[in-house]
Amino acid sequence: MLAGTVHEVVAIVTRGVEMAAVGATVAGVASRLGYQLWPARTTLNPNFADLIRQHRVDLLLNVHAGYALQPDVLTAPIIGSFNLHPGPLPHYAGRNAPSWAIYNGETSHGVTLHWMDKGIDTGAIAYSVELPVDPDDTGLTLSAKCVRAGLPLVHDLLAAARQRSVPQRPQPAGPRRCYGREVPHEGRLIWTEPAARLVNFIRACDYIPFASPWGAPRAYLSGREVVVLKASLTGDRADAPAGTIGQRVGTDVFVAGRDEWIRVRRVQVGSFTYPAADALREGDRFALPQPSDLFSAAR
Repeated sequence: MLAGTVHEVVAIVTRGVEMAAVGATVAGVASRLGYQLWPARTTLNPNFADLIRQHRVDLLLNVHAGYALQPDVLTAPIIGSFNLHPGPLPHYAGRNAPSWAIYNGETSHGVTLHWMDKGIDTGAIAYSVELPVDPDDTGLTLSAKCVRAGLPLVHDLLAAARQRSVPQRPQPAGPRRCYGREVPHEGRLIWTEPAARLVNFIRACDYIPFASPWGAPRAYLSGREVVVLKASLTGDRADAPAGTIGQRVGTDVFVAGRDEWIRVRRVQVGSFTYPAADALREGDRFALPQPSDLFSAAR
């Protein structure tokens, strides 16, 4: 988007600068394009704001960074600092918004490009866009949708910045939810929940083949941990207690949720993954959680 345009990239601040010559990482791509790289830890330097002023930076654009920037850094750029957030604000502030949207059963989501202030995703909105959440979306696919939907917003920001006319509109009224590092039920599958909730959680954790920020959804069978990697709804009412392993359908296996059967397609036991039918036996039952295992995320 920026290569070959009139815009000058002062630097890319990212992890992995030491390995920039290897792989399709942000650092690797930026290095091959000839951009200057600053290590992510530079943001923790007390002189970072002075460095930005020294280079007469017009815009600071934050995309999926894991560091909170100090207030003097946010005000150091000539025009301002902006964050491309993969969620609609104020309803999905904080971390892992795509996963939370899937877990909460949303049918639509969004991307927000907003001015940065000292709060977490609290700044005025410059641009935003809505996008659908499909029934088979995973954490990875919805995150990818957010990236694709966010690129035109960055284009609009750059065009407006040249005219010194970047919009500022207050965030809509309504409940604000700010999510942190927490994961629903600390990553445990609660078989007594409705089937839709269980499948949503499995989808929300699914970033295969990449590491999931939520880890993998865990269940326990005869004392061993079983990770459920892929599952879908069947629409068939469950006629067995929650957690019961039912019939085999090809390489898949049905497992009872609170209200209907779930079709489990792939699981992991130890370091190996299997078609569900190779690891689960009809008539067995997953362990049900104790009250201490339950965890409701603050919303």
